[in-house]
Amino acid sequence: MSAVEALKAARAAGVELAVDGDHLALKAASAPPAAVLDALSRHKAEIVMLLRPGRDGWSAEDWRARFDERAGFLEHDGSLSAIDAEVRAFEYCIVEWLNANPVQSLTGRCAWCGKVETRSVKVVPFGAGEHHAWLHAYCWPAWHHSRMTEAAMALRTMGIAPRGFLGDHDD
Repeated sequence: MSAVEALKAARAAGVELAVDGDHLALKAASAPPAAVLDALSRHKAEIVMLLRPGRDGWSAEDWRARFDERAGFLEHDGSLSAIDAEVRAFEYCIVEWLNANPVQSLTGRCAWCGKVETRSVKVVPFGAGEHHAWLHAYCWPAWHHSRMTEAAMALRTMGIAPRGFLGDHDD
């Protein structure tokens, strides 16, 4: 059983979980099954990480809920297959993660190569509002690919990816 499965089992057993420092705080109307408590104990560190908000203010559980909600909508209302809905939901979460975790850089210096702007080679802002990175136009593709990879890896680390993309075998 994984940390995510342990969380689901605890919730199904009526257990509310919260993070208190490095500890898990459990609240339930009645004693949960021993198997649930054992799973929570075995995966405590991972569960704490899943419940604790990241620098973007979202916990892994928040991201999971967003992914599941988006996939469900795309499957049922968008008439997509389950796997296609999950792939699209993952792409959506990548964009959301990038927006929630912006990169800023110094004006006049490329965030990718670090070189300063010159008269002949300009750096331009990529992003929106006050959250943007300054880049050479020719540096943008590599920088963008790196950011997309960073977002995908962050989501996968939280256990969020279309079925079959985390090494699981649900087929």
